[in-house]
Amino acid sequence: MDSNFSVTPRFTVKMLKRALSLYTPSLSETPMAEFLADKCDDLGFDDIRIDDVGNIIAKKGSGSPKILLCGHMDVVPGKIRVRREGDFLYGRGASDAKAPLMAMLFAAASVQNGCGTVVFVGAVDEEGNAAGIKNLVNEKMDIDYAIFGEPSGIKKVTIAYKGRLAITLKINVGDSAHASAPWLSKNAIDEAMIFSKEIKNNLESGQEEKTKGMLLTATMTEISGGSSHNVTPKECTLTLDIRIPVDMNCKNVEQRISILVKDIAARQGVEAIYSILDETESFEAPHNSPIVKAITLGVIDVVNDRPTLIRKTGTGDMNILGNRWNIPVVTYGPGDPHEAHTIDEKVSIEEYLSGIEILKRALAHLKRLHDKKMSRCSGL
Repeated sequence: MDSNFSVTPRFTVKMLKRALSLYTPSLSETPMAEFLADKCDDLGFDDIRIDDVGNIIAKKGSGSPKILLCGHMDVVPGKIRVRREGDFLYGRGASDAKAPLMAMLFAAASVQNGCGTVVFVGAVDEEGNAAGIKNLVNEKMDIDYAIFGEPSGIKKVTIAYKGRLAITLKINVGDSAHASAPWLSKNAIDEAMIFSKEIKNNLESGQEEKTKGMLLTATMTEISGGSSHNVTPKECTLTLDIRIPVDMNCKNVEQRISILVKDIAARQGVEAIYSILDETESFEAPHNSPIVKAITLGVIDVVNDRPTLIRKTGTGDMNILGNRWNIPVVTYGPGDPHEAHTIDEKVSIEEYLSGIEILKRALAHLKRLHDKKMSRCSGL
C-alpha cells in the first residue's frame, strides 16, 4: 500500500458513495469492476484481474489461512438518487449489497503478509442467474474458509441457507370443450390446482413443531393454461418453488414428488409430466468452525454483544460454493436485509463502519484460531 494512502472512515464512506453512484444492474457491472480494480491497486492488493464473466478477483496478504471474501457488484433494476441524510446513505445497492462488498474490500486491505491470504471477489449476476459464482467455483482455488457479503445486520451471522428445487409440471387432459358445456371434458387448470394442492399438503405435512428456518415449503409461483376465453383448457403448466431445510436433500424430495405426480395422474386420469428447473442443495456451516467463531468474536469486540447465528429461508451463493468446495462458509455484512430491493434503499453509515471493523477483527481472530486448529491436528 502507498505510504501516503490513508484509509480513514471518511475515505471508506466516500468510496461507498462512489460505488453507489455506479448503476450496475445484473450483467452491466463493468464500471464497478473497473472501480474496484483501481481501488485494489491503491490498497496494495496483488494479482488483480477481471475474469471472463466479469468477476473482479484480487489477493492480499500471504500464508495461511486462505479466506475468500465475496460480495456481488450487481443490483436490482431501479435507480435511486445517491445522497446522505444524517446517518444514512441512500442509493441502489446501499444495503444489497455494496455496503457489505465495500466493507469486505477495506477489511481485506488491512491484512499484512504472513497474517493469512485473502482472496477478494466482486461477483457478477448474483441478482440474476448467478453466472459469477458459477464461474468462480470452477476455478482451482485453495481456499480454507469463505464469507459472502450480504446485509445481515452486524449482530446476525447467517450460517445456513435452505436448498431449492424448482419444478415445472405440465398437465394434459386430452381434450377440450365449449365453456358452455364444461362437463364434456376435464379442465386442465382445475386439474393443475389439484396437483399443486396435494403436492404442497403432502410435502409440508408433519412440520408443526419446526421453526421457519427448518420448514420445507412448496409454493406455486407460476401458472399458464388455456387458449381462448370460451374453451376449457386442454393443457396447463405450473411452477412449484420448493425450499428444502438442511436436514433434507433435493434427491429425497424429488423422489416424493415423482411418486405423488404419478399417483395423482393415475387417479385423475390425466397426463402429467414434470421437469426440474433448478436443483440447489442446502448448506450449513459447522457451528464450531473457526470462521463462525472468528465472526462471533469480531462482533463481540466491536459491539460488545454476541451475534445471533441464523438459518435463512432463502437460497444463496454460499450454497453453491460451500457444497462444491466443501469448506465452511458464512454470510455476513452490514445493512438491513429489509432495505434490499426497496424504492429508497439505504444503509446506516455507523453500521457500515462497524462492519468494516468487525470483519478486520474477524480476519485476525481467524488467523489465530486456524493456526491453533492446525497445531492440534498435527499433534504439536
